Amino acid sequence: MNRRLVVSYVVLVAIAIAAFTVPVAFILTGQLRGDVETSVRREAATAALLLAAPDVPSRQALARLAAAYGQETPGRLDVLLADRTAAAPLPLPAAPDDPSFGAALSGREDTRWGDAPALGTEGLVLAVPARDASGAVVGAVRVSYPSAPLNERQVQIWGFRAVLAVAVLIIAAILGVLLARRLTRPFRELNRMARRLRDGDLGARAPEYGPTETRTLARTLNNAAETIDTLVRSQRAFIADASHQLRTPLTALRLSLDNVADGVSDPLVREDIDLATAEVVRMNRLVNGLLTLARAEAAVGTPELVRVADVIDDRFEVWRAVAAERGVLLRAEHADGAQEVSSSPGNLEQVLDNVLSNALEVSPPGSTVTVRTGRAGEDVLIEVSDEGPGLPAADQHRAFDRFWRGTGMTGPSGSGLGLAIVKQLVTDDGGTVGLADADGGGLCVRIWLRAAA
Repeated sequence: MNRRLVVSYVVLVAIAIAAFTVPVAFILTGQLRGDVETSVRREAATAALLLAAPDVPSRQALARLAAAYGQETPGRLDVLLADRTAAAPLPLPAAPDDPSFGAALSGREDTRWGDAPALGTEGLVLAVPARDASGAVVGAVRVSYPSAPLNERQVQIWGFRAVLAVAVLIIAAILGVLLARRLTRPFRELNRMARRLRDGDLGARAPEYGPTETRTLARTLNNAAETIDTLVRSQRAFIADASHQLRTPLTALRLSLDNVADGVSDPLVREDIDLATAEVVRMNRLVNGLLTLARAEAAVGTPELVRVADVIDDRFEVWRAVAAERGVLLRAEHADGAQEVSSSPGNLEQVLDNVLSNALEVSPPGSTVTVRTGRAGEDVLIEVSDEGPGLPAADQHRAFDRFWRGTGMTGPSGSGLGLAIVKQLVTDDGGTVGLADADGGGLCVRIWLRAAA
C-alpha cells in the first residue's frame, strides 16, 4: 500500500511538473528563436540602408558594420550589388549564387532555417533587398547566423528544467514515503494486531488514532477481539472446571469398582466390572486430555531456544520402556548441525509425547517408529513415521478435530484429543502440522517449527 501511495503521489507531481515545465520550455525556445530572427533582421535592415546610399562614407560604414558583426557574433554579413558584383570596399560574398540572394535581388525578403552556405553549417539565413530612393533594388544583404549557439542555449533551458524536475521528483518521493508511512501507520498497527490474534494472543489490541475511518475500524476490531476473548475464556474455564470436577467422581467410581471386583467370584459379573472399569479409565483419559487442551489454549508462554535433537533424545528415554514392552524400536535420524527452534517451554515435549503415544499404540510388534529432523527452508521439519495401518487420505484432514478417532490413529483407549493438542501447541509456537503417508506404509506426522535466528 505504501508503494502504491508513493507511486501515485510521484506520478501526480510528475504530471504537474510536465504540464507546467514543458509548455514554458517550448515558449522560451520559440522566444529565443524569435529573438535571434529579430536581431538578424535588424542588422540586415541597417546594412540595407547603408548599401542603398551611393556615397563612399556609407559604403565604408557598411564595411565596418560587416566586420563588427563578424567579430562580435558567430554570424556573417554579406552584400551583393544588383549586377552580382562586390560592393567595394567589401569583398565578393561567399556563395554569391545562393538562392537567398536571388530572392532578395528580385525584391523579396527570404528567411529560412537550414543550410547556411556562407558558414558551412546549419543556421538562419536572412536576405533582404536594398532599395534606392526610387524604390529600385540596387543590391541585397544576407545575414547568416549559425544554429549551434541557439541549440546550446536550448539544451541549457531543457537541461536546467530536467534537473529541476528530477530534484523535485526526488523530494516528492521522500515526502511521499514519509506521508505514506504516516497515513498507513494505523493500518500497520491493525495488521500487527491481526497477526497476534492469529498466533493465539487474544489480548492483542490496536491503538485508536489516525483518521476517523481508521479509528472507527480499530475500535470495532478491539470490541470484536474483546468479545471473542471473553467467549473463549468462558469456554476454556468451563472445560477446565468441568474436567476438574469430573476427575473426583471418576476416581471414586474406579475405586468402588475395584472394591466390588475384589469380592466377586462370578466370572460373568467380573467381566462386566472389568468392562465398566475400562470405560472409567477411558473417561479419565478423556478428562485429562480436555484439561491438557484447555491449558494449551489458555497459556501462550514466552518462546525460548530449544535444541530439537536433545528434546527427542530425552523423550526417547521416557518412552523406550513402553516401546520395548510392545516390541517396537525407536529410532532417531538427525540432520547435520544443531537444529534449534523457538518454542514455548514444555510445548515440544508435549507434542512429541502425544505423537509418540499414538505411534506406539498403532505400531505392530517388530516394527519401528522413526523420528527424523531436518531443515525445510527457514523452518525445522520433524517427521514421526510409524509402520502401522496408516490413515486414508480422505480422513487425514479430519485427524486434528477434537474427539475424532480414525482407524489406525489411536488405540482402543484413545480419547481423540492427542492431535488436537498437538495442533494447538504447534500453532502457539507459530508452526504448522500435517499428515502424510509414510514410506513403506504407516502414517507420517510432519511438524514445521520456526528455526531459531
